[in-house]
Amino acid sequence: MGFSQALSGLNASSGNLNVISNNIANSQTVGFKSSTTRFADIYAAGSRVGMGVKTAGVVQNFTNGTPETTNRALDLAISGTGFFTFQQNGQTVYSRNGQLTLTPDGYLENSQGAQLVGVSGAPVQVPSAGLAATATTKVGATLNLDANATKTYTDSATGITYSYANTATVYDSLGNSHTLTMFFSKDAAPATNQWTVQTSLDGTASATTQTVAFDSSGVLTSGATSTYGYTMSNGAANLSFNLDLTGTTQFGNDFEMTTLTQNGYTAGSLVGFTIDENGNIIGNYSNDQSNPLGQIQLASFRSPEGLQPIGDNAWTATTASGQAILGTAGIGQFGSIQTGMTESSNVDLTKELVNLIVAQRTFQANSQSVKAQSEVLQQAVNLGN
Repeated sequence: MGFSQALSGLNASSGNLNVISNNIANSQTVGFKSSTTRFADIYAAGSRVGMGVKTAGVVQNFTNGTPETTNRALDLAISGTGFFTFQQNGQTVYSRNGQLTLTPDGYLENSQGAQLVGVSGAPVQVPSAGLAATATTKVGATLNLDANATKTYTDSATGITYSYANTATVYDSLGNSHTLTMFFSKDAAPATNQWTVQTSLDGTASATTQTVAFDSSGVLTSGATSTYGYTMSNGAANLSFNLDLTGTTQFGNDFEMTTLTQNGYTAGSLVGFTIDENGNIIGNYSNDQSNPLGQIQLASFRSPEGLQPIGDNAWTATTASGQAILGTAGIGQFGSIQTGMTESSNVDLTKELVNLIVAQRTFQANSQSVKAQSEVLQQAVNLGN
């Protein structure tokens, strides 16, 4: 009798129900990827009547889930291709779940204690150390010098005569701030369109002078940069910086400073960090500076369906998946990282409920097949009595 066909149908349907039930159970699991059961018929060699059905395999669906906003800074989602890389109990695992926490040691971990890996191949560790002071080495200024300037002033501290002055704050190697004053004096011969630039630091003049020249259209032609040095008496290293006046003009308008920059800063404490779309971890400090602290590593696979699920929202690489291709977010095939978001499960709950009904009916139909075979067998037994 054909019990084997019906029994194989029951086994295959039962396995399919397990897969569908697992999908439904994980419909709210962050980063979960649904699976589908594949079936294959069974035939003996030379037979024209099949021996039933078998489960050919369970295939994972790695399409992206929908990003959901959490507004939590350590919730990350990958928009596009790629997996987060984690170190878990000495094993490298891969996940689409970016729900992270910061440990007291500065490591970024998931709920299972797996540590997020950076581009160095080691777990990412956010340092708690502050940012050391940096002395000013460059001052940049863009301004307009009044071509019609005739009035002059004298600085009481240095005795410098000037037509226009402006100040900037600069820093020494210890992070102490100093007031830099820039003096601009129009040369006596107006036809030369030349200005002399001098500076002072906290009221002490530098012996360096800088001559800037303009053409008849008021465009700077020479003397845009010069180096100034000061001897420090507070224990800091002597201060030396480059003054760059590129972009300065000489028009018949009022004096006006349009941009003023310098690259020094005082020491600062780490007050927080952010993660950008390329996975860069940017430290933010109390001195209003920011500094890169590391970058998150992403991995992709030639055949992600071959990854082995191990639970806890993680997979391991196998021969079927191929080796991990490592990279960073936003480069090449890798997607970008979205902060304050998580990737929802890609389970289509409505579709799975329909599949559940179909699988249930298939199981019932195979049960009826067993029942029919049993009744036919019983009739055959009764014929012998």
